[in-house]
Amino acid sequence: MRYQHPEENEVIQIEQFCTEILEDLANNHLVLPTLPEVALKIREVVDDPNTSAAEVAKIIVTDAALSARLIKIANSPLYRGRHPIDNVQMALARLGITLVRNLVTSLVMEQIFQATSESVDRRMRKLWEQSTQVAAIAYVLAGRIDTFKADEAWLGGLIHQIGSLPILMRAEDTPELLENEMVLDKIITQLSSPLGKAILDSWRFPPELVAVTAEHNDLQRNPKSEPDLVDVVIVAKLQSNLGEMESHEDWHTIPALAKLGFSPDISVINLEENETEIREVKAILEGKSTL
Repeated sequence: MRYQHPEENEVIQIEQFCTEILEDLANNHLVLPTLPEVALKIREVVDDPNTSAAEVAKIIVTDAALSARLIKIANSPLYRGRHPIDNVQMALARLGITLVRNLVTSLVMEQIFQATSESVDRRMRKLWEQSTQVAAIAYVLAGRIDTFKADEAWLGGLIHQIGSLPILMRAEDTPELLENEMVLDKIITQLSSPLGKAILDSWRFPPELVAVTAEHNDLQRNPKSEPDLVDVVIVAKLQSNLGEMESHEDWHTIPALAKLGFSPDISVINLEENETEIREVKAILEGKSTL
């Protein structure tokens, strides 16, 4: 019997796992995360051009916790007006139904970053924390550019790693994967983009958000001269990763930075003046927003 080096075994294990997942995906046998029903309903209703705010409110008020969080957000430093509000209808009037659609999706997203096994749940929690940080930075970056909607950038930051979830869900039933985090990380790197696209397609998300999860790992992407949502998330992710090994990229070679107006000579984007805003976005996503 030929001796197999541990690294060779690792490569074989990764290839086998990736092949199995992609085959299951192609045959509709792979379990994909599902968006909570209230978010699906809100997105469907808001996408109808004939929808009224009253129809949206009717769905939201069926979820007391969600209603309370929306009212709290409408009174938060990010969106507060001259007078406090105390009901969903007033929150919709202040925020608008398109913003509420993305807010509802963001608020319920945390529910799918959960697992039954402690080790996988820990990884999902870390993934959620990373995603909220990228979302908050993306929100601030998009707010600096007139052509972007900050709430879409926020949602893009939240979902950019969504393709990792089916892999972690499958890993719960594959003990040898859980025991080798390096192998698991390599599998996530290979598969998270195509799986993320499959998830968002199944949720009927718009193409610009699908592109975020499908293309955010390609730091050299440069499909057009104008910046897009993927560029915003790429830059937000770079900023979020500062200090980590994976952040040691040559910023001169990343088109997204220049397209968003940043000099390639910088190694960090100065967001000190936006720290309060970043903290508030994260607090909203964690249900801790202050009034």
